[in-house]
Amino acid sequence: MTGLLGYAVLLLAISLAMPQELFNQQSAHFLLAIGLIASWRYIWAATHLVRSLIYRHIVFPRLRREADAMGPEGMPSHAYLLLTSFRIDTETSTDVYRAAIEEAARTNIPVTLVASLVEMADQRLVKQLFVAMDPPPHVKLAFIRIGGTGKRDALAQGLRTIQMMRPPAGAIVAVIDGDTVLEPYCLQRSLPFFKVMPDISAFTTDEVCEVRGARVFHDWYNMRFAQRQILMCSMGLSKRVLTLTGRMSAFRVEVATDPGFIKQLESDTIDHWRLGRFSFLTGDDKSTWYWILRHGGKMAYIPDVTVSTVESPPDNDFVRASTMLMVRWFGNMLRNNSRALALGPQKIGLFVWWTVLDQRVSMWTATVGPTAAVLLTLYYGPMSLVVYAYWIAVTRFIQTLALLTARKDVAWTFPFLLFFNQVYGSLVKTYIFFRLDRQKWTRQNTTVSRNLGDFSKQVINMTSWSMHAVAILLFLACVGTYLGVFKPFSFLPLL
Repeated sequence: MTGLLGYAVLLLAISLAMPQELFNQQSAHFLLAIGLIASWRYIWAATHLVRSLIYRHIVFPRLRREADAMGPEGMPSHAYLLLTSFRIDTETSTDVYRAAIEEAARTNIPVTLVASLVEMADQRLVKQLFVAMDPPPHVKLAFIRIGGTGKRDALAQGLRTIQMMRPPAGAIVAVIDGDTVLEPYCLQRSLPFFKVMPDISAFTTDEVCEVRGARVFHDWYNMRFAQRQILMCSMGLSKRVLTLTGRMSAFRVEVATDPGFIKQLESDTIDHWRLGRFSFLTGDDKSTWYWILRHGGKMAYIPDVTVSTVESPPDNDFVRASTMLMVRWFGNMLRNNSRALALGPQKIGLFVWWTVLDQRVSMWTATVGPTAAVLLTLYYGPMSLVVYAYWIAVTRFIQTLALLTARKDVAWTFPFLLFFNQVYGSLVKTYIFFRLDRQKWTRQNTTVSRNLGDFSKQVINMTSWSMHAVAILLFLACVGTYLGVFKPFSFLPLL
């Protein structure tokens, strides 16, 4: 907080030192133009913030009281914890499975830990840990060994194994990533919500992280999780979320063992008018989310239950690492965006539908500001760029303060990281939007093989680049025309 206070003092000092002539007619024109474009973005962000506060401070406390009042009767008949691990270091795996075993032991219901593993070394590690901890009899351990064909296969085989165990009615299945550490009592504090909210099919929880990397990665991840808390609480008010994260989400057993659910999770595909049919490599959490959404199911968010994830950036360079992660995250989002929109507001609710639509619109609107600043600088001079820089410094400071509603502490780097996420992230989104078939894991060198001929690959690549270029030119033309820098149809006399 000391750094943030220094940031605020610096903003004040800069504002007092700015010469009056800086705010000339051109600067005022710039601020008015950008303000009009940005106002609805800020209104939308404020809407999510207000909704999140209503959910956390008014709606959810009532649900929490009901869940706590149930006591042992609120727990399910059986809990299956499905954990998947592949190429995760020994220290992290030990922490993950120790926490899962301890959490299972704390419950008063039968718990079966289902470990879906690839390597024998992981199986020996988990078995030795289980024997050494000697949990009570109501805790069981089961192993599944699969080939290293990906997380989707690991989850599908795990769910089929649970299906063959003939789970009792009222059971639940919790899907837990191999880098996720369950916080103490998180199962006892979250599982009763299936009885408090009998209309939900699944829920997910808050996340915090332990980052193994430079300080900038630590701040970036913490900022993203703070944003996630606000957005998920806002969506929780509609009994929907935007993803059922694989880090820790729980499902009713009849959902998790439904053959259609397992099939979509294992081999999800999309038919694109230009790219053809291709399988989803990553994004299993979006596949489970879409299946529930398509079947009219509801989802809950539990903001006061937390799991801790171990984050290891895929590269030591921040820009390279963030780019790799954004490509995966935003690709998962955009590949599901069209089909979720196709369900319609009557199926998924108007607010949820509009939020999904906004995911597509925002990748363009977030770049209006810097584009306008560059165009006006070329047209009027450098003062527009200076004014824009100060505008960004102030508005991102306010956005950082808003994150204090979700977290107790924020860093002075958040305003800069917010701007980086919004602008650079939008550029990545627009790139991916025209190349939805390109997918790659960040932990392993696995990509989608489509078995296309060289000619087909060249055609797809050429159309991707050409459509992307046309979209950028249209965007520049629209922004320039709106600002008055370009005169509409001024090129016609040249024809």
